[in-house]
Amino acid sequence: MNFLRGVMGGQSAGAPPSGAETIQKLCDRVASSTLLDDRRDAVRALKSLSKKYRLEVGFQAMEHLINVLQTDRSDSEIIGYALDTLFNIVSNDLEEEEQEENPQKQVDDLGRQFTEIFIKQQENVTLLLTFLEEFDFQVRWPGVKLLTSLLKQQGPQVQQIILVSPMGVSRLMDLLADSREVIRNDGVLLLQQLTKSNAAIQKIVAFENAFERLLDIVTDEGNSDGGIVVEDCLLLLQNLLKNNNSNQNFFKEGSYIQRMKPWFEVGDDNSGWSAQKVTNLHLMLQLVRVLVSPTNPPGATSSCQKTMFHCGLLQQLCTILMATGVPADILTETINTVSEVIRGCQINQDYFASVNAPSNPPRSAIVVLLMSMVNERQPFVLRCAVLYCFQCFLYKNQKGQGEIVSTLLPSTIDATGNSVSAGQLLCGGLFSTDSLSNWCAAVALAHALQDNATLKEQLLRVQLATSIGNPPVSLLQQCTNILSQGSKVQTRVGLLMLLCTWLSDCPIAVTHFLHNSANIPFLTGQIAENLGEEEQLVQGLCALLLGICIYYNDNSLENCRKEKLKQLIEKRIGKENFIEKLGFISKHELYSKAAQKPQPNFSSADHMMFDHEFTKLVKELEGIITKAIYKSSEEDKQEEEVKKTLEQHDNIVTHYKKVIREQDQQLEELKQKVNTLKSQNEQLQTAVTQQMSQIQQHKDQYNLLKVQLGKDNQHHSSHSDMLQMNGIQPEEISKLRQEIEELKNKHEVLQGQLREKDSVIENMKSLQSETGRTEQSSQITAGLEHANELHRELEALRIQIQSQSSDISKLQSEKQELLQQMNTASVPALGDSTAVIAAKNSELEGRLLQEIKELKSEVKALAEEKALLKQHLDSSNSTAAVLQDEKSKLQQEVAESKKEQDDLLVLLADQDQKIFALKNKLKELGQPVEDEDDIESGDQADEDEEEDGEEED
Repeated sequence: MNFLRGVMGGQSAGAPPSGAETIQKLCDRVASSTLLDDRRDAVRALKSLSKKYRLEVGFQAMEHLINVLQTDRSDSEIIGYALDTLFNIVSNDLEEEEQEENPQKQVDDLGRQFTEIFIKQQENVTLLLTFLEEFDFQVRWPGVKLLTSLLKQQGPQVQQIILVSPMGVSRLMDLLADSREVIRNDGVLLLQQLTKSNAAIQKIVAFENAFERLLDIVTDEGNSDGGIVVEDCLLLLQNLLKNNNSNQNFFKEGSYIQRMKPWFEVGDDNSGWSAQKVTNLHLMLQLVRVLVSPTNPPGATSSCQKTMFHCGLLQQLCTILMATGVPADILTETINTVSEVIRGCQINQDYFASVNAPSNPPRSAIVVLLMSMVNERQPFVLRCAVLYCFQCFLYKNQKGQGEIVSTLLPSTIDATGNSVSAGQLLCGGLFSTDSLSNWCAAVALAHALQDNATLKEQLLRVQLATSIGNPPVSLLQQCTNILSQGSKVQTRVGLLMLLCTWLSDCPIAVTHFLHNSANIPFLTGQIAENLGEEEQLVQGLCALLLGICIYYNDNSLENCRKEKLKQLIEKRIGKENFIEKLGFISKHELYSKAAQKPQPNFSSADHMMFDHEFTKLVKELEGIITKAIYKSSEEDKQEEEVKKTLEQHDNIVTHYKKVIREQDQQLEELKQKVNTLKSQNEQLQTAVTQQMSQIQQHKDQYNLLKVQLGKDNQHHSSHSDMLQMNGIQPEEISKLRQEIEELKNKHEVLQGQLREKDSVIENMKSLQSETGRTEQSSQITAGLEHANELHRELEALRIQIQSQSSDISKLQSEKQELLQQMNTASVPALGDSTAVIAAKNSELEGRLLQEIKELKSEVKALAEEKALLKQHLDSSNSTAAVLQDEKSKLQQEVAESKKEQDDLLVLLADQDQKIFALKNKLKELGQPVEDEDDIESGDQADEDEEEDGEEED
């Protein structure tokens, strides 16, 4: 301010400077000063003058301030002063003293003009967005406030500039993550202004994780117990979700509905709610209603309704509904919220029907609410909310409609009177002295009959006891009696709406109504009279009711046939006058207001005349009744004939639809059977694969056995050294050598037989197909025969060895005899040569002993070889037994496989026949059928390849 005093001190003492002159000098200093400190002081002085001299500072300094933002970005202090000054210029949030001096309209125009000047150059807004990225508090906070003010003044233009700016919305979303609460809170206010009525920005903000951040702030602030920050966050959430189907779907899919449940957790002590808590909870309830609004797409609404039930949100709302001490406006809004959560959703409607109030004895929540609706001491808005809740409970809920009507039927009324039913409350309200109760009860009962011809007929059975000693009268008759008594307009309008709903599309109810001879004269009398403006609405409804009696008349009463009723109208009222009176309904102001949305929303009880669903009925019947009135008897006859023809055609169409439906059902069954056969086929294929793997395992086991058989000991080689004998006994020695050679030959024969058996086993290894397995069994049989033959040959060899042993013994005995003979002959004949002979004998005996010793060793070796061959024979016998068992198992598996393959072929043949029949049926029904020749040829090729593979194996 010293700088400001210096500027103002330059004026003469006698003439104090004006604000405009001071501002002009300050602007010159900002524009011409080369020192940053001088410019900073000048901008600070402009900031101090900007509130009092807003107009002057705005027109003279705005350009210089924008220039400062562009050139002095490095100095955060001067940027902060400039932003504060611009905020004071464009903002309309003036102090109370300034508001008293300047009219509000002039202030608003001034802020809008300065905003237009600032945003005329889009670069200014883009520059402002860059300042919001600065973390410095004295830059970021003024920037947030300035942009918020610009959006308030020229929202659509600024929104468009931010939308086309690169990363413009993303920069603003960073404000929610600022650790300084003042910036974060003002950032929420900025986003409120930014998202107003701009779906594109709303989507961008939502996909920038706004829901997560805002719900975190609400939770951190204490949910409904939080302060004004919670309120601002809820308002921003409403901006993002209201009338934005994309964001609603994103909110639901992000599981954010589940995070709303803790908002509605109220304690037992509900006294002393603060005004801020009431406001917060009110906004929370409105946010729930945004998600399930009847104006949303039906699919999105239904999905949100089911989610609210499954996460427990509906249960929490019903807890508040039945709690004590809840403020009246919160209770009213909770009833409206529950209404839209259950509207048209069967699972939610069923749950609501099961809710009981915490009373003794327990009472249904529906009964408790209806007691409030027919109680004239309750607030008007609360009664409207209860009516809306009852309507939503019955909307597209035939089960609930039946439960309500059943409480009126004689068989279900509690004769003891210990409990009050919904039907009794509706009848009590229908015939009470309070006109608003009459209207509400009539509309509620009409909703119980909406689009349900069965219940309309059942309601004709209801009998009412009017007074002691008088016979009971039907509910229909009692309604017409009250009409004829000339009650209040609101009461008569409610009863006429009930009768119109009841009689529409129900010829039996029309017949009951016409059976009372006083009803038609009453209606014609009401329509024919020239009454005041208030009675015109009643006249229009009477004309609608009479038109319904004509259009839905089945001519079962001779005196009230269609033609006679139309003649009566033409005679007593006139067709033009009748149509004019009928048009009074749709031309009424309250009719147009009620047709806008389902919720009853009236400023006062006197304006409560029409129901939303009834306006749909009027719109549907008005044109039909007009045509019916102008039709002649011949046209009626033709129309009846056409109706009969149409009914016949409808019956034929219905018959064919039924046939088509049955055929579709059969087709579905056949498709299911085909799918079943396919699955069975896959299972069989899997079983075949498993069997093939088992067969492969058996083959591997067989190979293992073969390897074990291949480990036989090597056969003994023939003897290398031959016996060398003396020539004394050449015949015996040659005979022994010949026998040894025969034994060797037989041994070689046995070795050849063993090699043949090994080759048989080797051939058995390569057999894998069914034919291979059969040949394998024959090979095994041959191997067994060879083994038996080998056994026989070994026995023969054993006998020969024993024979050789006996021969050796015989030779030994002959040798002894020869020695004895030689000794006896040599004594007389060779006396002198006894020593020579004795030496020769000893030499011959030594040779014989040596030869005998060698023969014994040979015999011993043959005996060992015999034992070894016997051992090999036993091993071969055991292996043959194992192979025989394996053969029987393989034969059994082959038989089972053939049987399963035969069954599979039968199933596949049946499947082909069924598929062929299905194709023929589809062709007969005109459906395109895909040619599967290629598929069949491909399957055949696969089968051929499989067979080739088996043959190769």
